Amino acid sequence: MATLTVDHLRKTFPAIERGSSPTTAIDDLSFTIEGHVFVSVVGPSGCGKSTLLNILSGIETSSSGAATVSEGERPARLGYVFQDPRLLPWRTVMQNMLYVIDETGSTARERATTYLELVGLGDADGKFPAQLSGGMQQRVGIARAFAVEPDLLLMDEPFSHLDAITARSLREQLQDIWAKTQKTVLFVTHDVAEAVQLSDRIIVLAPGGRLYADVEVDLPRPRKASDTQVATMQAELLGRFETMQAEVEAAKASSIAS
Repeated sequence: MATLTVDHLRKTFPAIERGSSPTTAIDDLSFTIEGHVFVSVVGPSGCGKSTLLNILSGIETSSSGAATVSEGERPARLGYVFQDPRLLPWRTVMQNMLYVIDETGSTARERATTYLELVGLGDADGKFPAQLSGGMQQRVGIARAFAVEPDLLLMDEPFSHLDAITARSLREQLQDIWAKTQKTVLFVTHDVAEAVQLSDRIIVLAPGGRLYADVEVDLPRPRKASDTQVATMQAELLGRFETMQAEVEAAKASSIAS
């Protein structure tokens, strides 16, 4: 388990064309998460959700402020689940798992097998990615990320490319894996219902990457998308989005008028 501290983080991308303005993807963003928690980040397209994960993983650098991940006195280990599985097609499932594990021999295989069994694919270790469905491939991607045994697991819309039935099944499975592994998770999604079903907290970003709301989700687990409490909280969050959109439109109109 890790502590993630985002402190007045800002990310601005330079102008693409002459005469255009720089783009601010994240603007003065601050929050902290720690321990065995599942936190989702939601917001409209272009609000900096994926940029935040890129900064945390080292793909991007911040323009100012800081984002740090710590685990006691040692550097924290990160895991990453992408929108698509990104499995190496010429390697078997087991070989894909072993590729990221920092041990060798029987110990590595035992760890890989443990996490494949957690996602229900203990018997698929000898198959190649092309022999698996899209949902099965994503389950391997999730198992691979957990097999790193990360202190902080970053998940970037991992179910967005799946059909609704498969995605629903994987959300329920993810809750079980998270409960068993006791990891800290930061999960990016555009799906409010998904965020409510999975999360302890939901961080809502406004356009421009500003923090709009930090919402606690105090509902019993495990949760299903069909639960009345989940649906009720989803409606409440969607109401916040409607208010946020109205505020954004009002600010635009005021800026044009002035």
